[in-house]
Amino acid sequence: MTGPLRFHWYLPTHGDTTTIADNRLSATEKVTSHLEPTLHNLTDLGRTAEDFGFEAVLTPTGSHCEDSWLATAALAQHTKRLKYLVAFRPGVLSPTLAAQQVSTYQRFTGNRLALNVVTGGDDDEMRRYGDHLDKAARYRRAGEFLSVVRGIWSNPEFTYHGEFYDIEHARAAYPLTHVPTIYFGGSSPEAIEVAAEHADVYLTWGEKPEQVAEKVERVQAVAARHGRTLRFGVRLHTVARPTHEEAWQKAEQLIAGLSAEQVRAAHERYLASGSEGQRRMAALTTGELLDARSLEVHPGLWAGPSLLRDGAGTAATGSYEEVASVFKEYAQLGISEFILSGYPQAEEIRHVGAGVLPALGVAAAVG
Repeated sequence: MTGPLRFHWYLPTHGDTTTIADNRLSATEKVTSHLEPTLHNLTDLGRTAEDFGFEAVLTPTGSHCEDSWLATAALAQHTKRLKYLVAFRPGVLSPTLAAQQVSTYQRFTGNRLALNVVTGGDDDEMRRYGDHLDKAARYRRAGEFLSVVRGIWSNPEFTYHGEFYDIEHARAAYPLTHVPTIYFGGSSPEAIEVAAEHADVYLTWGEKPEQVAEKVERVQAVAARHGRTLRFGVRLHTVARPTHEEAWQKAEQLIAGLSAEQVRAAHERYLASGSEGQRRMAALTTGELLDARSLEVHPGLWAGPSLLRDGAGTAATGSYEEVASVFKEYAQLGISEFILSGYPQAEEIRHVGAGVLPALGVAAAVG
C-alpha cells in the first residue's frame, strides 16, 4: 500500500448514457438517453461526489464534449470542497495563457483545480483543432509546454526558447500560491518520458494487475533518472452492487444492446489506433461479442466497456466487497488514486459511494 487512497469520479460533460450500447448514439440521441450535460445535472452529480467523499471529478476533453475550463469554472461555484480535474490538450492554447488561466482558477475557486494533460487524440480529432503534428512531436511539445507553465508559476518572469515555444518575459498577474497537481497518462515510451519528468501523478487505464505492475515499474525507473518520484492512479469503471449476482446481471444488461458487427468493427478500429494505450485495451478482448462473464479478464475485472468505448475499457465488477478487493489489489502495486465511472453515472456513484468506499475506510463528507 502507498498510504491513503484517493477517489475521484468522472464528470460526463458530453452527456451520460444508460448502457454501453448507447455510447455510440449520435450526440442528440445520447444526451436524451439518460442525462443531458446541463449545469443543473452536472451540479447534482458533483454535489453527490462531494457528499460521498470523492476528492475530485475528471472532465473529458475534445470536440465531443463541453469545454472543460468553462464548464468546471461554472460548476465550482456550486460546490464547496470538490476539486476539478480539468483535462485539456496543450497544443490548442499557449502555455502562458494556460498559466494565467490556472492562476485565475485557483484564486476564484479556493485552489480546487487539478490538471490532466492530454497530448492528443486520433488524427481526425487533432485536425479539427488545426494540429497536424505527429505523435512523437506532440509529446515533445507537451514536455516544453509543462516546462513553460511550471517556469511561469515559479518565477516573477520566465523566458523560454525551444523547438515549439519561443517565449519572452512571461508572467502571471498574481503569484500562484497553490500549484495544481498534474496528471499525465500514456503507454508509449515518449509518454512515459514526459510523465516522469513533469507530472505528479501517472495515470493508467485499468489493465490486468500484472500489466499495471510492469508499467508502474517502468515509470518509476524513468522518473528515478530525473531524480523524481511520482504517485500512480488508475482510470476504470465500476459495476458495484450489494451482491455478486446483481453486479454480473447488471454487466449483462450493459452490453445487451450490442451487435456482433458493432463489436467487431470497433475492435478493428481500436487495434489500428495510434494510441498504444487504446491498443492495449483492445488486446484484452478478441473482437467477439460474448456473454458478460466471458469478458472477465482477471478476477473482478471486466472488459465489457472496451467492446464499444474509447479510452478506459475495464470495470471493477462484483459485490461492494469484491470491488473494494480489486482496488486493494491495485493499491498493493503502488496505485493510490482511482478515477471511477459507471453506467449511468448518477446511479453508479451511489453504489460506490455508499457501498464500496466505506469498505475502504473512506468517510462521507460532513457539512
